[in-house]
Amino acid sequence: MSEEILINVTPRETRVAVVENGVLQEVFIERASRRGLVGNIYKGRVRRVLPGMQAAFVDIGLERAAFLHASDIRSLPGENGEDLRPEGGERRGEAITELVAEGQELLVQVIKDPLGGKGARLTTHITIPSRYLVLMPGAANVGISTKIEDEAERQRLRETVTRLAAACGAGGYIVRTAAEGASEEALRADMLYLQRLWGSLRERAVRTAAGGIVYEELPLALRALRDLIGGAVEKVRIDSRETYRRALAFAQEFIPEAAGLIEHYPGERPIFDLYGVEDEIQRALERKVPLKSGGYLIIDQTEAMTTIDVNTGAYVGHRTLEETIFKTNLEAAQAIARQLRLRNLGGIIIIDFIDMQDEEHKRQVLRALERSLEKDHARSQISEVSPLGLVQMTRKRTRESLEHVLCEPCPTCGGRGSVKTAETVCYEIFREIIREARQYDARSFLVLASQEVVDRLLDEESASVAELEAFIGRPIKLQAEALYTQEQFDVVLM
Repeated sequence: MSEEILINVTPRETRVAVVENGVLQEVFIERASRRGLVGNIYKGRVRRVLPGMQAAFVDIGLERAAFLHASDIRSLPGENGEDLRPEGGERRGEAITELVAEGQELLVQVIKDPLGGKGARLTTHITIPSRYLVLMPGAANVGISTKIEDEAERQRLRETVTRLAAACGAGGYIVRTAAEGASEEALRADMLYLQRLWGSLRERAVRTAAGGIVYEELPLALRALRDLIGGAVEKVRIDSRETYRRALAFAQEFIPEAAGLIEHYPGERPIFDLYGVEDEIQRALERKVPLKSGGYLIIDQTEAMTTIDVNTGAYVGHRTLEETIFKTNLEAAQAIARQLRLRNLGGIIIIDFIDMQDEEHKRQVLRALERSLEKDHARSQISEVSPLGLVQMTRKRTRESLEHVLCEPCPTCGGRGSVKTAETVCYEIFREIIREARQYDARSFLVLASQEVVDRLLDEESASVAELEAFIGRPIKLQAEALYTQEQFDVVLM
């Protein structure tokens, strides 16, 4: 499997595309006007404590107060965020009122961007990532990424990092997937860098006023190098010379083995066009996803959950109906995993596979879905097929979906996905005219409506308009308004 990372930079926007074997798998977008906040560290002030919700609202200088739940207060924070529990002290089931108080200042980190009408979500458990390690100040344990599966390598990394931590400074560490095969020297360099960074952050936190930012995550282009480069990545192509130079300098200092993969793309044709990424992004905003077999998916994203419906469509198969359904579901499982990454769909996801009778077929489809999700950076959990034939799953959501980043609710339908028919609007107009005729003594009525509605009133509903004129004893005039949507109309007294 070959993988390429494409970075497209314009003055106000950076986009990163992950392409595997020529197929787009993931897109990240960062705009100067709305940079992601996940990973940023702030000095916050508690505004309100809500005992009933076991949570507090914290002012970190954003438009909306951020949300801090008791379960995300993993240490009893001191002035600089250090753990004040005695060595080996256990978490008691403290109430939120025992953990924080209104007006208290806290060092907090954003773990979830503001989504929809909700503020950012916070934790007091600070984590600072580097290439191979994640530092957890105040903790003492060493964790290993579950994606490192070789038991001997897991043991080597655990022993090495534990030994280095004892010599280099306090704190717990998470060993990232990229550390697989890393030398002891590389791990030591990473650890020393993290310790220096944490020291400077503690000093900055003391000087920073409440509501101010203490640490800001790397820009998207550099974050992509740190988080996405792995053994399968063969090339990183950047279409901005300035960003290329910054990325190269960053890689030479922190990821020297990856510096040779980075190249500048000077071509006149846009880099995303060259790889067909722009077309794929447009297709990722559509409800319907065609499958190669002739089947298709229908993906609907709502506030509460995302639903995915699998259909055989034009695929009729060559053997039995059960075999046709099984093959469609297998193909759909792989396509669904890709769409979840590409569209960055998170939260609760309900998948309605085509009903299968064979238990072995159900097991194989679920296994195919799990295998396809193994390359996903976001954590997910999948349930068994429910009695109703549905697969329920969750995928960790830390940032807005692709649709929410690029789109807004339709001003015509208000996000409903449908509008009233011209016929329905005509009948609403008739009712409004009768209502006003009974209330006001007007000589005539002028109806302002969209061209489609006026056309129907003049054509299919012309007899109804004549009957209504006779019924109210006054003439009705019609006027098309180009700027009116199909649902809009006004009845004016003349």
